[in-house]
Amino acid sequence: MPTVPTADEILDRSFRRAAKKRKEKLNKDRANEEFVRAVGAAIHDRLVYIIRGFPEFEEIPPFYREMAEILYGVDKIKQSLGAVGWAAKHTKMVGHEIAVQTRKATDTMVYRKRAVARLASMVHQINKDLLFLNEVRNTLRKLPHIEDAFTVVIAGYPNVGKSSFIRLVSSATPEIASYPFTTKGVIVGLREEGRIRIQFVDTPGILDRPAEERNPIERQALSAMMNVASVILFILDPSEHCGYPMEMQLRLLDEVKGMVRVPVIVVANKSDIKVAAGYRSMSTETKNGVDEVLAELLSHRKAWEESHKADESPANEKTDDSPAV
Repeated sequence: MPTVPTADEILDRSFRRAAKKRKEKLNKDRANEEFVRAVGAAIHDRLVYIIRGFPEFEEIPPFYREMAEILYGVDKIKQSLGAVGWAAKHTKMVGHEIAVQTRKATDTMVYRKRAVARLASMVHQINKDLLFLNEVRNTLRKLPHIEDAFTVVIAGYPNVGKSSFIRLVSSATPEIASYPFTTKGVIVGLREEGRIRIQFVDTPGILDRPAEERNPIERQALSAMMNVASVILFILDPSEHCGYPMEMQLRLLDEVKGMVRVPVIVVANKSDIKVAAGYRSMSTETKNGVDEVLAELLSHRKAWEESHKADESPANEKTDDSPAV
């Protein structure tokens, strides 16, 4: 997505472009007419370029669409794009109308100034929309690239060892610290297994509270799990050094299991401090058990590949003879 300029930047660039057109005319009146027509067209073209730089949100992968909804609201983005579209249509229309009037005028400079004022006013009306869209653009372009590949999503409460695990098994190098919500956004790490690329998605910690009370960071984690996970690794901290009792961690685990249809692998981390009976154990501090957990996660890859191929097979594609839904 290209940078979205401010209203003043659009006007400055359009006026300079129109001024070059005006210089091509030797007759002063014809020069003013050409300026009016050119500035309207230049503003129109720039605004259309902005609109075309944004994707059709109905056609992008669910992960990115939901992230846009979480962070800004897809309807709000569309409203701002609609405002830019309105300005594009009317600036070109007004430029043409005043250019026609200029051709018939005795004092063409008056109409040239009128065109500048009206067009500038229309563009400034959408300046808030332009600023908003540029903020959206700057955020969305920084989202991690999620490939269509076998994906392990790592979930659990803050500070249970999610970032430490992904650093051990993939290319990602997330920040590791002893305070909650170390991970401020979704981080993607890759692992090469021969010619196969495996994705590890490190999510922010999810607090055990009602969905309507979760903040955007927590909702990003849920979005990642729902839309990109092939298998989920849910990490517990039986030592409770993360700051949350096991009862709360297990309630969150039950909620996660109820939200997804992919396998959920549960592992108790920090076995160097305390071992939880009934759960597979590992320690990202000593690395004990990490390879075994990784092997169990990767054991689900073959089933995912077979399911993925079935979903993409022609038999599952809707044909013209398929019943309407």
